[in-house]
Amino acid sequence: MIRSHRKILSLSSIALFATLAFAATVHSHWDHVPAKDRARSNPLTGQPQAVAAGALVYSDHCAECHKADARGDGHKRPSLRSDHVRSATDGDLEWFLRQGDLAHGMPSWSSLPIEQRWQLVAYLKSIQ
Repeated sequence: MIRSHRKILSLSSIALFATLAFAATVHSHWDHVPAKDRARSNPLTGQPQAVAAGALVYSDHCAECHKADARGDGHKRPSLRSDHVRSATDGDLEWFLRQGDLAHGMPSWSSLPIEQRWQLVAYLKSIQ
């Protein structure tokens, strides 16, 4: 009986360690956003014309990878209707659009005018 409890305790310890190790390696893209950028607000929030313009920007620049419905492909190209995006601030999203993440296939959209990036943020927030 003692061996059985030790075995269960040992297996539980291994499972806990594995879970903690995995959790330590998982991080958010938002972890890298500077505080000043994270705190930025979208100056176009609440403007329906900004959402409509953002939908056009999305169609031109994002839909090819993230699909027309923004649900991605379930693999390398993630859904933009996720809790991850939903939990992001406007500033997080604009920063990420500007910086990109080439290691994960996301180009920088810093060449887009700032107004178009904010329109895109307005659109992404509207589809959540």
